Amino acid sequence: MDRSLDLSRWRDVPRGVGYRRWTILQTGLRQLLKTRFFRLLLLIAWMGGIAIGALGFVFSQSVASGGWLETAAIQLGARPQAIAAATGAFVLLFPEICIGGVFTGIFWLHSFLGLGLSLVALTALVPRLLSRDRATHALTVYLSRPLTSVDYLLGKLGIILGVLALMWTGPLLGGWLLSLLFAPERDFWYYSLAPLRQALIFHAIAVVTLASLALGISALSKTPRFTVMLWLGLWIVAGTVAKPDEAPRWLSRASFTHNLGEVRQHIFRLDTAFKAAAENLPLLDPNWVEKFSKAGRKAEPKDVAGSAWALGAFVLLASGVFFRKLRAE
Repeated sequence: MDRSLDLSRWRDVPRGVGYRRWTILQTGLRQLLKTRFFRLLLLIAWMGGIAIGALGFVFSQSVASGGWLETAAIQLGARPQAIAAATGAFVLLFPEICIGGVFTGIFWLHSFLGLGLSLVALTALVPRLLSRDRATHALTVYLSRPLTSVDYLLGKLGIILGVLALMWTGPLLGGWLLSLLFAPERDFWYYSLAPLRQALIFHAIAVVTLASLALGISALSKTPRFTVMLWLGLWIVAGTVAKPDEAPRWLSRASFTHNLGEVRQHIFRLDTAFKAAAENLPLLDPNWVEKFSKAGRKAEPKDVAGSAWALGAFVLLASGVFFRKLRAE
């Protein structure tokens, strides 16, 4: 057998820096997509997106002039017809309150699903970020030239962003587009943009927080099991301890999920939506006015500034841990 060494010149086109980073991202996502558990989470996430589309579609088709609500009321008598006509008039006269309020509620509810599924998905992803590479001393190989620490960091961040895009961003935007695909009036597009912007702002804050924490926790130990336990402790245990209303502020701020919840309430401003409905919508029954006012008071954020500072501290601390451990061992 001929075992001669071929020392001919390399003639293929060299791959750029982007290819190295894309390879890390692609490999990590492909490994996750092979697992049945992750595919199940993906199915649930996109069912949530379809639910957004269905709720928005039913709302727009029901309250529009000549929509499903008016059509059904014709069969029920004069009083239901008057109620249906009044409902449609409210939407036409107060689109910011009615349309904006409904989509704010839809996106607010979806943020719980998106965040919850993202946390579950990251539980499976955390050991794959840095723990296993440290345990096998693979960083010594990965961080040798031409692969740099920046390439490694961007590749791992890309995996996290890819997971969150599949679990949260994609279903959110897809559901919004689906809900307005057959919208009868442009008002539904226009007045749903502000709630969508709020949802994306909260999503961006959650992405920065979760990405930093996932990288930092994964870098803390070479044992994947320990990193998973630490992640679950910060997520579930700390969140449970911080949940009671009588818990001290400092204890509540020790939970990043509690802090994200406070930020969510501040960004979506459900309290403002309920109060605007109670104060501006005419002909409301006094009981409904009181219910809206009470719901607005209950939805008010209680510790926004402290929660925001706590999230910033989480991000800085986790980032510091990651960069401290990102070196060949």
